[in-house]
Amino acid sequence: MPTALALSPHLDDAAFSCGGLLARLAQGGWRVVMATLFTGSVADPKGFALACQLDKGLSAEIDYMALRRDEDVRAAAALGIAQPVHLPFREAPHRGYGSAPELFSETRLDDGIAADLAAAFAELIATEKPDLLLAPQAIGGHVDHVQTVRALRSFDPRLPILWWRDFPYTVREAAPREPLAALFAELPEAAVTLDPDAQARKRAACAAYASQIGFQFGGTAGLDARLAREDGVERFRLSGRLGPIVPGFDAA
Repeated sequence: MPTALALSPHLDDAAFSCGGLLARLAQGGWRVVMATLFTGSVADPKGFALACQLDKGLSAEIDYMALRRDEDVRAAAALGIAQPVHLPFREAPHRGYGSAPELFSETRLDDGIAADLAAAFAELIATEKPDLLLAPQAIGGHVDHVQTVRALRSFDPRLPILWWRDFPYTVREAAPREPLAALFAELPEAAVTLDPDAQARKRAACAAYASQIGFQFGGTAGLDARLAREDGVERFRLSGRLGPIVPGFDAA
């Protein structure tokens, strides 16, 4: 049984950006593992880190990341994939990024998380033995996404990688920031057309992240409107060569 490993910066990124493909792979007999990197709980968050919790209507006493990890488990079940993997790294607001603009600016000189991520990737790949990796292109420019790309590119996993377009950043602006666009410009484009079941599974998985839906989309109606703009297609850049893939997948 082939294995696909999705490296998701946050607890929702993989489902939002390639949940349909993950569901189709599982339907096609693949073992699919969604590993999220920045899921570590932080006791007594302060300042901007606390504000990121409070602005979603959650009290300071709630373990925000534990709540999100539970949502991720439900999302994986909706996609029909394996139990998700949660790595213990801390999100950017807990690494010195002190405002929303800083999350989408240059990475801090003292943010050495990429080296730690690269070591974790090597261990995870050795454990899961994937035949295919999926990872973000860092469209939108979130520093956690940028560091994820840098970490994965810092070593050669000798595996094909489908680099997803980071939804919903891709539909928030006519020309979203793409700070790493040059890294992907020469890679062939690839796409998967989702059948109705995969679309339904993706929608259910996205909706499972209930703490994020209001903030990200303004509610479930906004989620549905954003997904409709994708027209049932997920798009990628491909590095390496793919073996057999699920029906509906097209590579240029």
